[in-house]
Amino acid sequence: MAHVRLERIGKTFIDVKPAIEAVCDLSLWLNDGERLAIVGPSGCGKTTLLRLIAGLERLDCGSVRFEGRDLAGVPPEKRSVAMVFANDALFANRTVFDNIAYPLRLRGRRAIEQRVVSEASTVRVADLLGRYPRQLSSGQRQRVALARALATDPAVLLMDEPFSRLDAPLRVELRIECARVLAERAVTTIFVTHDQSEALALAQRVALMRDGSLEQIGTLRELYERPANEFVARFIGSPAMVIVPAQALGFPEYGSRVRIGLRSDAVRLVSDGEFCGTVRAVEDLGADGYAYVDGAFGSLTAHLRPGEDVPGIGERVTLAIDRGRTYAFAADGTNAGV
Repeated sequence: MAHVRLERIGKTFIDVKPAIEAVCDLSLWLNDGERLAIVGPSGCGKTTLLRLIAGLERLDCGSVRFEGRDLAGVPPEKRSVAMVFANDALFANRTVFDNIAYPLRLRGRRAIEQRVVSEASTVRVADLLGRYPRQLSSGQRQRVALARALATDPAVLLMDEPFSRLDAPLRVELRIECARVLAERAVTTIFVTHDQSEALALAQRVALMRDGSLEQIGTLRELYERPANEFVARFIGSPAMVIVPAQALGFPEYGSRVRIGLRSDAVRLVSDGEFCGTVRAVEDLGADGYAYVDGAFGSLTAHLRPGEDVPGIGERVTLAIDRGRTYAFAADGTNAGV
């Protein structure tokens, strides 16, 4: 039996004009201890989905079940759910110790001091228990927020962009630490992120949403290599996949209505290529880079390997395309085969 099962859940906000269908007929499941990342563009319903699971928003339809138990009518405090937000939401007038202890005291738990010290040690803030949030760095505050969430041994941990307010090096450090803690605790976790590297580091599966609906769910590699449709193909991976009509590339074998998807690793700058274009922009990232080239085919992105010459903006170049790395999409946008 799935540890968490969402069955055809929906939520529409009718107190705004026009009404917003935030989550629409969405179903998914997680096994005990599994970690799932929810990704998608802003406004697609990711945070609303977490709030529905937590009981902070009321379902219009469908059901949320933990280990087969329907949670309809069960208030948030009785769902064995903990949340970590982008804003750490610590109590400014309480010490680190008291922030971690707070949910334990609410539930009348015993041996609070021992549990607080244990959780603080797990996230490596045991030496900060006497400090106040204003005396902590952003990363330290998020560690405390995680310790507080884990202190009650929740059945499900929900995380909403927990590292989005941190600078890049600290974000990487925190997600590595978080991955370690979640793996050690084997707590069922659902987290929202805009960062695909974060999803790859923390999640075993990824669910991609658009306009309140689930577009595809699987490992990040599955979504990258076998996208269900053009939206998934464009969203997963960086730089984004470029999709152009087959006839623009002179690929008659695909037919006139098929569109071709090309990731940067399928496009190379060569001295005598089949396609000609002008370099519109260049990203030189040191180890590798990308050239954005405009031509009769539209716009393509070429991957620059280490050691390759970096072209200048406005330079005329020729391109070669690896047909074995192309994707074909039907007129309705669905994947028509690779």
